[in-house]
Amino acid sequence: MDRCVKCPDDQYANNGRNHCLKKVTTFLSYEDPLGMSLACLALCFSVLTLIVLAVFLKHRDTPTVKANNRTLSCVLLISLIFCFLCSLLYIGQPNMIICLMQQTIFAVVFTVAASTVLAKTITVVLAFKVTTPGRRMRRVLVSGAPNFIIPICTMIQLILCGIWLGTSPPFVDVDINVEKDHILIICNKGSIIIFYCVLGYLGFIAMGSFTVAFLARNLPDTFNEAKYLTFSMLVFCSVWITFLPVYHSTKGKAMVAVEVFCILASSAGLFFCIFVPKCFIILLRPKRNYFQNFRNTNFKIKNDL
Repeated sequence: MDRCVKCPDDQYANNGRNHCLKKVTTFLSYEDPLGMSLACLALCFSVLTLIVLAVFLKHRDTPTVKANNRTLSCVLLISLIFCFLCSLLYIGQPNMIICLMQQTIFAVVFTVAASTVLAKTITVVLAFKVTTPGRRMRRVLVSGAPNFIIPICTMIQLILCGIWLGTSPPFVDVDINVEKDHILIICNKGSIIIFYCVLGYLGFIAMGSFTVAFLARNLPDTFNEAKYLTFSMLVFCSVWITFLPVYHSTKGKAMVAVEVFCILASSAGLFFCIFVPKCFIILLRPKRNYFQNFRNTNFKIKNDL
């Protein structure tokens, strides 16, 4: 043709290149098979975690539950429920409030979960350091000092989130280039630097938990869960290390789906590695759930912290 007209940004040329058609807005919705599958997976994991929490509360006086601090186990289960549910914020049409809630809730609940694992691993190490009455380690353990790790770590993450929301918060954005005939509605992270600071801080807690649990993995005891904690944090760290290159290599709705999948996979890794072995003993091997089997070292550890 002698004269060509470029289509506006919200339109695209038809196959004959002689008309401009309106682009359709799109996002990862519950109607999409991918969005529906991820949402069902999140709900199933949440219900399963709630069932395990009920099992732990019912058997709260047994050695399997009391070992390694049953309060921290319940806190971890509750935080995992919110970890699974927070993935639902990424499915559906984004708006300003949803975009703000996505990153804040994700950062806080995952920090609570990771810091709880760190508190549990430190509890295991301190418990095996208690060899004689009156030692300082015993006073630290009985006072519940490791439990303060959770609010301290969470408070630091809240400060980071506050800086994020106060300087360059997430916002609703559109991507007109990812697909020719669609306009993708997404939540822009805002400040990428602070986003990676939040992820880096979460990774720092996870690596700390992995290191402490790895050092305590060979401590002798029937109910020592250090090995389970080590493997769970290995899965957790592996998922998020893999997330970074995969996230940046995908486009469109697949990018959001990758983020949701990593949230579900890392949460499921913590859940299955830590709590499935305990539920196996509680429900299928009740004879192993006795206090006599708990005392196979040469010292006595306070059970109910």
